[in-house]
Amino acid sequence: MKSGKFWAWVVFIVGAAYFFIPLMATVEFSLRMRRGVHSFDAYQIVLGDARFQSTFLYSVVAAIFTIILGVLIVVPAAYWIRLRLPQLRPIVEFITLLPLVIPAIVIVFGYIRMYGSNSPLPFLGSNMGANALLVIGYATLALPYMYRAVDTGLRTIDVRTLTEAAQILGAGWGTIIGRVILPNVLIAVLSGAFLTFAIVIGEFTMASLLNRPAFGPYLQNIGANRAYEPAALAIIAFAITWGCMSLIQILSRFAPKSSNRPN
Repeated sequence: MKSGKFWAWVVFIVGAAYFFIPLMATVEFSLRMRRGVHSFDAYQIVLGDARFQSTFLYSVVAAIFTIILGVLIVVPAAYWIRLRLPQLRPIVEFITLLPLVIPAIVIVFGYIRMYGSNSPLPFLGSNMGANALLVIGYATLALPYMYRAVDTGLRTIDVRTLTEAAQILGAGWGTIIGRVILPNVLIAVLSGAFLTFAIVIGEFTMASLLNRPAFGPYLQNIGANRAYEPAALAIIAFAITWGCMSLIQILSRFAPKSSNRPN
């Protein structure tokens, strides 16, 4: 028993060292821009850069629209599958896993081929069309995480009973989803939303190939031309990602436990 605990601690320490030592080295390097002294000059330059502000704002707006699109698609679909079409759940789960298997570069090249300026639907011929395609692409990349978060939330509530009670009171399907189901799975939806936000902020392939002024291409551009600023940007991006993960952990504490009832 003591031997098992010893090796468990060894594995934990090795894993923590593997994770934290490169992170600490990156932090230390990002503070060495001023020769002979540690400073936050690299962070000040990055945060004061107009391109950083514009690209980060662009990605935040794209993330918001991606979250809205994901919620509008996933919540009704997951609800209807759990309520009326449970036999389709394995097929839908397989479909939602496809973005993890199909590389983003394949998806974006499909967009370029189908919606280029010479195609019958030239969405890429305008900024608005390209932005819309980027949001749709981001929603596709985030689909596995959003769907599983919402599906997990639906498992914790009695979907059939809530639906029947709402119908008895005269509620339509839109009211049932918007005012009955969504509030009950809001914690799960927010968890999926934070995962989506983290994905969108750091995504490079789609934004670069669609020539959008997003944060991911900015990170790559700075990394190819600067020394200390990329380290500072890496720490900032890391903080954003782990901030989202921490919010998910906090929200999960308020999520209702599974009712273990058949729906």
